[in-house]
Amino acid sequence: MINQRRLFTEKYPEKSHIIDGRKWGIIKAGSSGPRLLLIPGTLGRADIFWQQIEALATRAQVLSVTYPATHDLAQWADDIANILDAEGIARTTISGSSLGGYLAQYFAAKYPDRIDGLIAANTLSSVEDLAQKPPYSTDIINVPIDQLRAGFLTGLKARAQPAQEYQLLTEMLIAEVEGLIPEVNLKARLLALKYAPAIPPVVIAREKVIVIESADDPLIIPAVQDGVRSFLSPSITYRFKQGGHFPYVVRPIAYLSILEECLGLDITGDDWGRGEVREL
Repeated sequence: MINQRRLFTEKYPEKSHIIDGRKWGIIKAGSSGPRLLLIPGTLGRADIFWQQIEALATRAQVLSVTYPATHDLAQWADDIANILDAEGIARTTISGSSLGGYLAQYFAAKYPDRIDGLIAANTLSSVEDLAQKPPYSTDIINVPIDQLRAGFLTGLKARAQPAQEYQLLTEMLIAEVEGLIPEVNLKARLLALKYAPAIPPVVIAREKVIVIESADDPLIIPAVQDGVRSFLSPSITYRFKQGGHFPYVVRPIAYLSILEECLGLDITGDDWGRGEVREL
């Protein structure tokens, strides 16, 4: 898995997009077909979706981003609009996971005319109580980075599962925590969610809204999942029985099938009604 990701980054290197000093990372793949914007979670960079990007590159125009070292989530949404403008993209399907899922919802609420579809994955729709929970309850700016990283590592190792794909995921995330994501960026991501503005109403058509969740997600508990579905009223909820917080890594083929269906690339043409739940 790690070697596959390394080979992917050699083929699709991340490039910089700078907006008023804020350095975003961007990976682009594909030159025709429907457009898809991918936004990672706290422990991810643009290449964390390597399996889906590579599989879609011949059929879609895919853009994946890495966050800058700032923590104004509302500003991030405006930056995403700037990036789309620079790439000549008027409208796109936007898919975000965890922190990226919150940003994707906020962007869709603020820029509904730029949305072909919204995929909110393994995420939350309210940060009202988040500041009471670690690591958000800590003084993120001043806490020693070693202490912050130790907390992440303890959690990752405690939640590790024996299946090989979970073990490889844990190894990959540990590498992210131990330095692939620099201190300033790691803290910025935590601060962005801790101080995130409330998401305004998402006014796009419900048939354009998809939710992805995992029954075994250790971070997004059932009550939070219920809150996302209540807030978004999605046309379809895809629920992984086993996928954890990173189903796009441990269940890449099934996750790809969701993206294919949302982008109109699914050859089965299944018709799902509003509020349907599909278990994977």
